[in-house]
Amino acid sequence: MKQYLDLCKKILEEGHWKDDRTGTGTYSIFGYQARYNLEEGFPLLTTKKVFLRGIIHELLWFISGSTNIKYLVDNNVHIWDDWAYKAYSLSDEFKGETMEEFAEEIKNADENSEFVKKWGELGPVYGRQWRNFNEQGVDQLANLIDQIKTNPNSRRLIISAWNPCEVDQMALPPCHSFMQFYVIDNKLSCQLYQRSADVFLGVPFNIASYSLFTMMIAQVCGLGVGEFIHTMGDAHIYSNHVDQIKLQLSRDVRPLPKMKINPNVKSIFDFKIDDFELTDYNPHKAIKGKVAV
Repeated sequence: MKQYLDLCKKILEEGHWKDDRTGTGTYSIFGYQARYNLEEGFPLLTTKKVFLRGIIHELLWFISGSTNIKYLVDNNVHIWDDWAYKAYSLSDEFKGETMEEFAEEIKNADENSEFVKKWGELGPVYGRQWRNFNEQGVDQLANLIDQIKTNPNSRRLIISAWNPCEVDQMALPPCHSFMQFYVIDNKLSCQLYQRSADVFLGVPFNIASYSLFTMMIAQVCGLGVGEFIHTMGDAHIYSNHVDQIKLQLSRDVRPLPKMKINPNVKSIFDFKIDDFELTDYNPHKAIKGKVAV
């Protein structure tokens, strides 16, 4: 994952101090691209252990079209809790619960309960846009699969999560907002445009998630894999993550792991968590960092 570490170095050496929405402050650069050859291994960081199960569950959640954290919380994935909890904590119904207590209440409640429907809901975030864009029945993901199968030379193999009509209704406007796919030599590649890239916490997730997504689509379309190309707009390191980034830069880079996907799955909508197996992953220890909300 030299590509990721090169990005870290560039921001530390050339990044500009920039205030941000969260009040944390960042070191930031604008416009950066990294390329990952998916035939060389699965691009999961080895300079720190990454929460792969959370990445896969989140991706399956996107694919399902869901926008409620209930599925994630039920599977002990809490990467979206902060945004749901923030809305609840600012409401008249807030009773002083910690975020952990809030998540536990979501987990223990029925999915049809008023509490889950109201406070687990994030608005029309990624899954809604992928599967029912602008709530007009446009299933971008199904259309993409069909186009790759029937018209692989198309330059319109695109999914957009950025919807100006609904962006103000989202708990968090999409950071990874636009993707385009490309077929050549019977191999599928994906380029992601990410408007805002949290280099310590978010970017390692995004690299793995969209690489896996590309592999899944390639499989159901009968293609091999090419590249994941990661194009970032505002790529930044939060001020409270600088030490964590420097720690990673001090660690040796280890060989990439391999991702095995159940070859019997033929539909993008049929994948389950047990259909993925990571092998040969030997990372350094995990590094904690606080998410900026």
